[in-house]
Amino acid sequence: MLSDGALADIEAALGAVTSQSPLTGGDINRATRVQLADGRAAFVKTHPSPPPTMYEREAEGLAWLGEAGALRVPEVLGFSPRFLALELILPGAPARDHDAELGRGLAALHAFGAPRFGHLRDNFIGDLPQDNGAEEDWPTFYVRRRLEPQLRRAVDAGRASSAMQRGLQSLFARITERVGPAEPPSRLHGDLWGGNAHVATDGAPVLIDPAAYGGHREMDLAMMRLFGGFSQRVFDAYAEAWPLAPGAAERVPLYQLYPLMVHVNLFGGSYVGSVERALREIG
Repeated sequence: MLSDGALADIEAALGAVTSQSPLTGGDINRATRVQLADGRAAFVKTHPSPPPTMYEREAEGLAWLGEAGALRVPEVLGFSPRFLALELILPGAPARDHDAELGRGLAALHAFGAPRFGHLRDNFIGDLPQDNGAEEDWPTFYVRRRLEPQLRRAVDAGRASSAMQRGLQSLFARITERVGPAEPPSRLHGDLWGGNAHVATDGAPVLIDPAAYGGHREMDLAMMRLFGGFSQRVFDAYAEAWPLAPGAAERVPLYQLYPLMVHVNLFGGSYVGSVERALREIG
C-alpha cells in the first residue's frame, strides 16, 4: 500500500483517493491502482527511497516519446519525488496486427529522430543514473556515456571481473570500427525489454517505463532480443519500414553490452558471465 507521504503527495496533485490496491509487476518500483474521487483510475509507481528526480525524468521521457505520435504511451497524470501517476491502461489480448504495428511504430519512433546523441537532462535506467551528456558522434557517446559509467560502477562495487575489464578496455580502443555505419540519432525508448511493451485493451501496443535518449536505433532492437518477448514479425515489420544497415545482426552483442552492464550493477550474479560472453562474441 502507499506510504502516508506518497498518498499525501498524490492527493495534493490529483485530489482525494477513494481506494487503492496493489498491482503485480516491476523489479524496481511498487505498483498500485488508485481510484480518485473524480472517477479517474490511475496507475501509481512508488519506491521506498527513489532518487529525487527519478519520476520527473520518467514523465519527461514519456512525453518526449509521445511527441513522435508513433506508438501510444501512457498519459502522465502527476508526479512528485515520491510518486508517478499515469493513466491506467488495462491489459488486453494482442490484436491480429499487433506485432506488425509494434514493429512499424518503433521504426517511426526511431525515424522521428532526436536533436543529439544524449538528451536534455540525465535520467535513469531502473534506478541507476543514466548520463545523457551530449557527444558529437555515436561511438564516443556509447563509450563515454554508456559503457564507461557502468564499468566504473561495477569496479567500485567489486562486481567487475578481470576478464570483463580487459574485454571492455580492448573494445573501447576499437569502438569506431565496431559500431556500424554512421546514422543520425534516433529517438530511443532506452529500456525496451518485453515487460516494457504493454498491450492495451484494444489490442494495440503501448510503450511504458522508458529510459529515453537520442542514440543508435540498434540499441532498442538489441535490447528486445536480449530477454525475448518479441516475435520475429515485430523485427520483420521494422525492417520493412526502415531497413537496417549491413552487419546489424553481428552488432547485436555489442549493443546488448549496455543493458547487460546495467544488470550487473542492479543484480550482479550471472550477468557478469553474460557480459564476458558478449565480449567474446564481439571479438
